[in-house]
Amino acid sequence: MKIGAVVQARTSSTRLPRKVLKELPMGSGVTVLEQVIRRLKQSKKLDEIVIATTEDETDNPIVEIARKEDVRYFRGSLDNVLERYYLAAQENHLDVIVRITSDCPCIDPGIIDTLVENHLENGADYTSNSLIRTFPHGLDVEVVNFRVLETAHKDASESFEREHVTPYIYNRPKKFRITKFKAPKELTAPDIRITLDTEEDYCLLCAVFDYLHQDNEFFPASSIINLFKEKPWLKLINKKIIQKRVFDNLDDEIKAALQVLDLQDMDGAKKFLENAYFKSP
Repeated sequence: MKIGAVVQARTSSTRLPRKVLKELPMGSGVTVLEQVIRRLKQSKKLDEIVIATTEDETDNPIVEIARKEDVRYFRGSLDNVLERYYLAAQENHLDVIVRITSDCPCIDPGIIDTLVENHLENGADYTSNSLIRTFPHGLDVEVVNFRVLETAHKDASESFEREHVTPYIYNRPKKFRITKFKAPKELTAPDIRITLDTEEDYCLLCAVFDYLHQDNEFFPASSIINLFKEKPWLKLINKKIIQKRVFDNLDDEIKAALQVLDLQDMDGAKKFLENAYFKSP
Protein backbone atom coordinates (compact mmCIF):
# COMPACT_ATOMS: atom_id res chain seq x y z
CA MET A 1 0.00 0.00 0.00
CA LYS A 2 1.35 3.39 -1.00
CA ILE A 3 0.29 6.43 1.02
CA GLY A 4 1.01 9.89 -0.33
CA ALA A 5 0.26 13.49 0.47
CA VAL A 6 -1.08 15.51 -2.45
CA VAL A 7 -0.64 19.23 -1.82
CA GLN A 8 -2.66 21.63 -3.96
CA ALA A 9 -0.71 24.80 -4.71
CA ARG A 10 -1.09 27.74 -7.06
CA THR A 11 0.03 31.37 -7.13
CA SER A 12 -3.25 32.87 -8.39
CA SER A 13 -5.10 32.89 -5.08
CA THR A 14 -7.71 35.64 -5.09
CA ARG A 15 -7.47 37.10 -1.57
CA LEU A 16 -3.67 36.99 -1.28
CA PRO A 17 -1.92 36.33 -4.61
CA ARG A 18 1.35 34.36 -4.48
CA LYS A 19 0.75 33.64 -0.80
CA VAL A 20 2.54 30.28 -0.85
CA LEU A 21 5.70 32.06 -2.06
CA LYS A 22 5.81 34.44 0.92
CA GLU A 23 8.74 34.02 3.28
CA LEU A 24 8.07 32.41 6.62
CA PRO A 25 9.64 33.37 8.95
CA MET A 26 9.83 36.76 7.28
CA GLY A 27 13.32 37.38 5.93
CA SER A 28 14.30 33.71 6.19
CA GLY A 29 14.35 32.98 2.47
CA VAL A 30 12.07 29.98 3.15
CA THR A 31 8.63 30.05 1.54
CA VAL A 32 5.30 29.00 3.01
CA LEU A 33 5.20 26.09 0.56
CA GLU A 34 8.66 24.94 1.63
CA GLN A 35 7.54 24.98 5.26
CA VAL A 36 4.59 22.75 4.34
CA ILE A 37 6.81 20.30 2.42
CA ARG A 38 9.43 20.12 5.16
CA ARG A 39 6.79 19.41 7.78
CA LEU A 40 5.26 16.67 5.64
CA LYS A 41 8.69 15.04 5.41
CA GLN A 42 8.52 14.55 9.19
CA SER A 43 5.53 12.23 8.82
CA LYS A 44 6.19 8.55 9.46
CA LYS A 45 3.23 7.40 7.40
CA LEU A 46 3.80 9.15 4.07
CA ASP A 47 5.60 7.30 1.30
CA GLU A 48 5.35 10.16 -1.20
CA ILE A 49 4.76 13.90 -1.36
CA VAL A 50 3.25 15.29 -4.55
CA ILE A 51 2.72 18.98 -5.27
CA ALA A 52 -0.36 19.34 -7.48
CA THR A 53 -0.11 22.65 -9.28
CA THR A 54 -1.46 24.04 -12.55
CA GLU A 55 -0.25 24.21 -16.13
CA ASP A 56 -0.24 28.02 -15.97
CA GLU A 57 3.24 29.49 -16.37
CA THR A 58 2.70 31.68 -13.30
CA ASP A 59 3.01 28.48 -11.28
CA ASN A 60 6.52 27.72 -12.55
CA PRO A 61 7.98 28.89 -9.20
CA ILE A 62 5.97 26.15 -7.47
CA VAL A 63 7.56 23.52 -9.70
CA GLU A 64 10.99 24.97 -8.93
CA ILE A 65 10.30 24.63 -5.20
CA ALA A 66 9.19 21.02 -5.63
CA ARG A 67 12.40 20.23 -7.49
CA LYS A 68 14.49 22.05 -4.91
CA GLU A 69 12.81 20.14 -2.06
CA ASP A 70 13.17 16.86 -3.98
CA VAL A 71 9.47 15.99 -4.05
CA ARG A 72 7.30 15.04 -6.98
CA TYR A 73 4.96 17.42 -8.75
CA PHE A 74 2.04 17.24 -11.15
CA ARG A 75 0.67 19.99 -13.40
CA GLY A 76 -3.00 19.97 -14.29
CA SER A 77 -6.17 22.02 -14.60
CA LEU A 78 -6.42 25.38 -12.85
CA ASP A 79 -10.18 25.18 -12.23
CA ASN A 80 -10.89 21.45 -12.12
CA VAL A 81 -9.04 20.73 -8.91
CA LEU A 82 -10.71 17.36 -8.43
CA GLU A 83 -9.31 16.21 -11.76
CA ARG A 84 -5.88 17.59 -10.89
CA TYR A 85 -5.89 15.65 -7.62
CA TYR A 86 -7.09 12.45 -9.21
CA LEU A 87 -4.52 12.53 -12.02
CA ALA A 88 -1.71 13.39 -9.57
CA ALA A 89 -2.66 10.39 -7.42
CA GLN A 90 -3.02 8.14 -10.44
CA GLU A 91 0.34 9.12 -11.93
CA ASN A 92 2.08 8.37 -8.63
CA HIS A 93 0.23 5.09 -7.99
CA LEU A 94 -1.16 6.17 -4.63
CA ASP A 95 -3.55 3.85 -2.82
CA VAL A 96 -4.36 6.30 -0.04
CA ILE A 97 -4.23 10.07 -0.51
CA VAL A 98 -3.69 12.59 2.27
CA ARG A 99 -5.07 15.93 1.16
CA ILE A 100 -3.13 18.96 2.39
CA THR A 101 -3.40 22.55 1.22
CA SER A 102 -0.30 24.66 0.67
CA ASP A 103 -1.61 27.55 2.80
CA CYS A 104 -1.23 25.60 6.06
CA PRO A 105 2.44 26.09 7.09
CA CYS A 106 1.76 24.87 10.65
CA ILE A 107 0.49 21.48 9.54
CA ASP A 108 1.39 18.91 12.19
CA PRO A 109 2.92 15.60 10.95
CA GLY A 110 1.83 13.93 14.17
CA ILE A 111 -1.81 14.74 13.43
CA ILE A 112 -1.36 13.46 9.88
CA ASP A 113 0.00 10.15 11.16
CA THR A 114 -2.81 9.81 13.69
CA LEU A 115 -5.49 10.35 11.03
CA VAL A 116 -3.86 7.89 8.63
CA GLU A 117 -3.73 5.26 11.39
CA ASN A 118 -7.35 5.94 12.31
CA HIS A 119 -8.42 5.77 8.66
CA LEU A 120 -6.79 2.41 8.10
CA GLU A 121 -7.92 0.88 11.39
CA ASN A 122 -11.55 1.87 10.75
CA GLY A 123 -11.53 0.69 7.15
CA ALA A 124 -12.83 4.12 6.18
CA ASP A 125 -13.30 5.48 2.66
CA TYR A 126 -12.75 9.06 3.81
CA THR A 127 -11.49 10.53 7.06
CA SER A 128 -11.42 14.22 7.99
CA ASN A 129 -10.60 16.30 11.05
CA SER A 130 -12.45 19.36 9.72
CA LEU A 131 -16.02 18.18 9.03
CA ILE A 132 -16.60 18.87 12.70
CA ARG A 133 -14.43 21.84 13.64
CA THR A 134 -12.42 21.01 16.78
CA PHE A 135 -8.81 21.53 15.67
CA PRO A 136 -7.51 25.04 14.87
CA HIS A 137 -8.05 26.22 11.29
CA GLY A 138 -4.84 25.41 9.45
CA LEU A 139 -4.33 21.90 10.83
CA ASP A 140 -6.84 20.34 8.43
CA VAL A 141 -6.15 16.83 7.14
CA GLU A 142 -8.27 14.65 4.86
CA VAL A 143 -7.51 11.02 4.02
CA VAL A 144 -9.23 9.30 1.09
CA ASN A 145 -8.83 5.99 -0.69
CA PHE A 146 -7.87 6.17 -4.35
CA ARG A 147 -10.89 4.19 -5.55
CA VAL A 148 -13.16 6.67 -3.76
CA LEU A 149 -11.36 9.62 -5.32
CA GLU A 150 -11.71 7.88 -8.68
CA THR A 151 -15.47 7.52 -8.18
CA ALA A 152 -15.73 11.22 -7.32
CA HIS A 153 -13.73 12.12 -10.43
CA LYS A 154 -15.98 10.04 -12.67
CA ASP A 155 -19.35 10.94 -11.14
CA ALA A 156 -19.10 14.50 -9.77
CA SER A 157 -21.18 16.80 -11.94
CA GLU A 158 -21.71 19.99 -9.94
CA SER A 159 -19.19 22.76 -10.54
CA PHE A 160 -18.40 23.17 -6.82
CA GLU A 161 -17.66 19.42 -6.64
CA ARG A 162 -14.98 19.78 -9.31
CA GLU A 163 -13.59 23.14 -8.18
CA HIS A 164 -12.88 21.44 -4.85
CA VAL A 165 -11.74 17.91 -4.11
CA THR A 166 -13.91 16.21 -1.52
CA PRO A 167 -17.48 17.68 -1.39
CA TYR A 168 -18.82 14.90 -3.62
CA ILE A 169 -17.49 12.39 -1.08
CA TYR A 170 -18.37 13.90 2.29
CA ASN A 171 -21.87 14.89 1.13
CA ARG A 172 -22.69 11.20 0.45
CA PRO A 173 -22.47 9.43 3.82
CA LYS A 174 -24.75 6.64 2.56
CA LYS A 175 -22.41 5.88 -0.32
CA PHE A 176 -19.06 6.15 1.46
CA ARG A 177 -17.81 5.16 4.89
CA ILE A 178 -16.90 8.51 6.44
CA THR A 179 -15.00 9.07 9.68
CA LYS A 180 -15.21 12.45 11.43
CA PHE A 181 -12.12 12.75 13.59
CA LYS A 182 -12.29 15.07 16.59
CA ALA A 183 -9.36 16.66 18.42
CA PRO A 184 -8.38 15.39 21.86
CA LYS A 185 -9.13 17.83 24.65
CA GLU A 186 -5.62 19.28 24.72
CA LEU A 187 -5.75 20.12 20.99
CA THR A 188 -9.33 21.40 20.88
CA ALA A 189 -9.15 25.05 19.83
CA PRO A 190 -11.55 25.75 16.95
CA ASP A 191 -11.30 29.51 17.52
CA ILE A 192 -7.62 29.63 16.49
CA ARG A 193 -6.91 30.47 12.85
CA ILE A 194 -3.42 29.67 11.55
CA THR A 195 -4.12 29.24 7.87
CA LEU A 196 -3.06 31.76 5.21
CA ASP A 197 -5.68 33.59 3.15
CA THR A 198 -5.13 37.27 3.94
CA GLU A 199 -2.49 39.78 4.99
CA GLU A 200 -3.82 39.57 8.54
CA ASP A 201 -3.29 35.81 8.49
CA TYR A 202 0.27 36.34 7.28
CA CYS A 203 0.98 38.79 10.12
CA LEU A 204 -0.29 36.27 12.64
CA LEU A 205 1.76 33.44 11.15
CA CYS A 206 4.87 35.63 11.24
CA ALA A 207 4.26 36.23 14.94
CA VAL A 208 3.72 32.50 15.62
CA PHE A 209 6.92 31.56 13.79
CA ASP A 210 8.89 34.33 15.53
CA TYR A 211 7.84 32.93 18.90
CA LEU A 212 8.18 29.21 18.20
CA HIS A 213 10.33 28.44 15.16
CA GLN A 214 13.76 29.20 16.63
CA ASP A 215 13.37 26.71 19.48
CA ASN A 216 11.72 23.99 17.38
CA GLU A 217 11.67 24.16 13.58
CA PHE A 218 8.73 21.75 13.49
CA PHE A 219 6.82 23.03 16.50
CA PRO A 220 3.69 20.89 17.12
CA ALA A 221 0.05 21.89 17.46
CA SER A 222 0.33 21.74 21.25
CA SER A 223 2.96 24.50 21.22
CA ILE A 224 0.70 26.70 19.09
CA ILE A 225 -2.24 26.27 21.43
CA ASN A 226 -0.08 26.98 24.49
CA LEU A 227 1.26 30.11 22.79
CA PHE A 228 -2.27 31.42 22.24
CA LYS A 229 -3.10 30.72 25.88
CA GLU A 230 -0.07 32.72 26.96
CA LYS A 231 -0.69 35.53 24.45
CA PRO A 232 -4.45 35.67 23.78
CA TRP A 233 -4.03 38.99 21.95
CA LEU A 234 -2.71 37.01 18.96
CA LYS A 235 -6.28 36.08 18.08
CA LEU A 236 -7.12 39.74 17.54
CA ILE A 237 -4.80 39.96 14.51
CA ASN A 238 -7.09 38.02 12.18
CA LYS A 239 -10.26 38.01 14.27
CA LYS A 240 -12.43 39.49 11.50
CA ILE A 241 -11.32 37.10 8.77
CA ILE A 242 -14.01 34.68 7.69
CA GLN A 243 -12.86 31.22 6.69
CA LYS A 244 -13.51 30.35 3.05
CA ARG A 245 -16.10 27.60 2.71
CA VAL A 246 -17.66 25.37 0.09
CA PHE A 247 -21.41 26.03 -0.12
CA ASP A 248 -23.89 23.36 -1.20
CA ASN A 249 -26.80 25.77 -1.71
CA LEU A 250 -27.62 29.43 -2.22
CA ASP A 251 -29.24 29.90 1.20
CA ASP A 252 -26.00 29.07 3.01
CA GLU A 253 -24.00 31.30 0.68
CA ILE A 254 -26.36 34.25 1.28
CA LYS A 255 -26.13 33.75 5.05
CA ALA A 256 -22.32 33.83 4.82
CA ALA A 257 -22.53 37.02 2.75
CA LEU A 258 -24.69 38.61 5.44
CA GLN A 259 -22.05 37.69 8.00
CA VAL A 260 -19.38 39.46 5.97
CA LEU A 261 -21.56 42.57 5.62
CA ASP A 262 -22.17 42.56 9.36
CA LEU A 263 -18.44 42.40 10.14
CA GLN A 264 -17.82 45.36 7.83
CA ASP A 265 -20.68 47.39 9.41
CA MET A 266 -22.42 47.56 6.03
CA ASP A 267 -25.86 47.66 7.63
CA GLY A 268 -27.67 49.14 4.63
CA ALA A 269 -26.48 46.48 2.23
CA LYS A 270 -27.17 43.76 4.82
CA LYS A 271 -30.74 44.92 5.36
CA PHE A 272 -31.35 45.22 1.61
CA LEU A 273 -30.11 41.67 0.99
CA GLU A 274 -32.17 40.28 3.88
CA ASN A 275 -35.31 41.92 2.56
CA ALA A 276 -34.64 41.02 -1.06
CA TYR A 277 -33.81 37.39 -0.47
CA PHE A 278 -35.36 36.15 2.73
CA LYS A 279 -38.47 38.34 2.92
CA SER A 280 -39.49 38.37 -0.72
CA PRO A 281 -42.89 36.73 -1.44
